[in-house]
Amino acid sequence: GRSMSKVKVGVAGYGVIGNRLAAGVSMQEDMELVGVADVAPTLPVRALKERGMPFKLFTAYDGAEVALEEAGIPVSGGFDDLLGEVDVMLDAAPGGIGAKNKEKYVAAGVKAVFQGGESGEVADVFFHGTVNYEKGLGVDYLKLTSGNTTGLIRAVDAVHKAVGVSKTFITIIRRVADPGDTHRGLTNVLQVEPIPNHQAVDLENIMDGVAATGLLVHTPVTHGHIITISATPKEKISVEEAVAAFKAYPRIKVVKIAEGFDSNSSLFQWARYMEYPRGDMYEIGLWEEMVGLSGDDVVFGINIPQESVTIPETIDAVRASMEMHATGAEAVATTDRYLGI
Repeated sequence: GRSMSKVKVGVAGYGVIGNRLAAGVSMQEDMELVGVADVAPTLPVRALKERGMPFKLFTAYDGAEVALEEAGIPVSGGFDDLLGEVDVMLDAAPGGIGAKNKEKYVAAGVKAVFQGGESGEVADVFFHGTVNYEKGLGVDYLKLTSGNTTGLIRAVDAVHKAVGVSKTFITIIRRVADPGDTHRGLTNVLQVEPIPNHQAVDLENIMDGVAATGLLVHTPVTHGHIITISATPKEKISVEEAVAAFKAYPRIKVVKIAEGFDSNSSLFQWARYMEYPRGDMYEIGLWEEMVGLSGDDVVFGINIPQESVTIPETIDAVRASMEMHATGAEAVATTDRYLGI
């Protein structure tokens, strides 16, 4: 354990992921959100002002303050001012910007955690809270897996920890864009990519000794990805044992089709009925009636809430980098307790 001084965290990029990271960090009682950095009066930044500036806004580069101040949004300083006050930056800037930001983090002597969209070279360790937390201990620059990969690994690891997994085949039925990404404009088409998809490659990278391949289909929807998985266990496992393993694993919500969870959108609706902030689920949904066997292989389907799924693991990364806990189990339990999972 650490002393009572809270770890000071900043967020770069206040978009789909950044605004959720800021909210998630501010719920952690052993962390302090110093502020967020952005470059323009976007909708989330305007909403921040409408909400009475619950936390400070800094500019991500010089000159950005002009447009922000014209929009009446109070600015607390520049990027260097924010870096001067934090221990760790959570970088949720658009892909490619994180690498440029890293030079500033290194110069300022600040640790950073990057999201999955950033290239692998920015980080020293490819990180997943429930699988390889210990690899991130004390490491300055960590990179998360993408949302799909993060949730996928939770589910495969549940079987892996129970009986060992030698290989897995996955099919990702991928939402084409986040809600509001009107520039995509993809309608009435299922777009395919060659195998292996990056999620399978990334899973192999994180999970030592598990072979993976998979294919990917882009679908014209925005609420969640669905992934089907076939995992070859090292010892036989029954459907009941697999379901029990999923139920016991952190950040997996096992649901039943028979109870009304019959689609990706039913999980999104559930989060709204539960009055979760922004309608966010941190857990992946896993359908009990979709768990089955193909020979000895375990087959199942999961739903990935793409906007919120990586938030818990990103907070775990802060815990690892700052060595707040020696074990992943302790870190994950603490993150989840504060997030209310």
